[in-house]
Amino acid sequence: MYYHALKERLAAGGGINVSCAMIGRDLGLDATQVRKDIEMTGIVGKPKVGYPLVALIASIEAFLGWKHPKRAFLAGAGSLGSALLGYERFRQHGIDFVAAFDTDPEKIGQFVHGTKVRPLSVLPSLARRMDVHLGVIATPARVGQFVADLMIHSGIRAIWNFAPVHLRVPEHVILQNADLYDSLAALSFKLEKVIPAKQSKKRK
Repeated sequence: MYYHALKERLAAGGGINVSCAMIGRDLGLDATQVRKDIEMTGIVGKPKVGYPLVALIASIEAFLGWKHPKRAFLAGAGSLGSALLGYERFRQHGIDFVAAFDTDPEKIGQFVHGTKVRPLSVLPSLARRMDVHLGVIATPARVGQFVADLMIHSGIRAIWNFAPVHLRVPEHVILQNADLYDSLAALSFKLEKVIPAKQSKKRK
């Protein structure tokens, strides 16, 4: 959140320095909390001056690991997987998709946004040979756990899961779920609470 706000400020010509008070006003946050959060990145600001804007952005990038690109495998080259492969900002944020995998014969051998789709069966050998430790799952729910197990046995240490399924992974494996259905359910629930109320007022 801080990163995107600072990038917007930089693009808008927001000056050389930025203070916690300025960031707080931009995001509706308390300046003290902003200062505590920014201190975690290791950068030191100056009283009444703040932080050099460019240096603060770089400090956040380094803290989040975006300075060191991470090669990644993607399993599932369907609509969602293709969209992920085509999202250019992933590269800016340190993720480099070096291969995609699928079981559909029509997809295997094709290039999706410059990334070759390979048979899922070659994932283990390729992961070891390329020393890839990040896997992204964009498969149907029914095969999500199978793909996760395959990745883990192949040496994958972190999984970003877009499949609508609860995955079971060992403690040493990092699992981050990006459940689109959860977000949609929360949005739908909140909208359902708002619409009937407005419709009721109109009827009155």
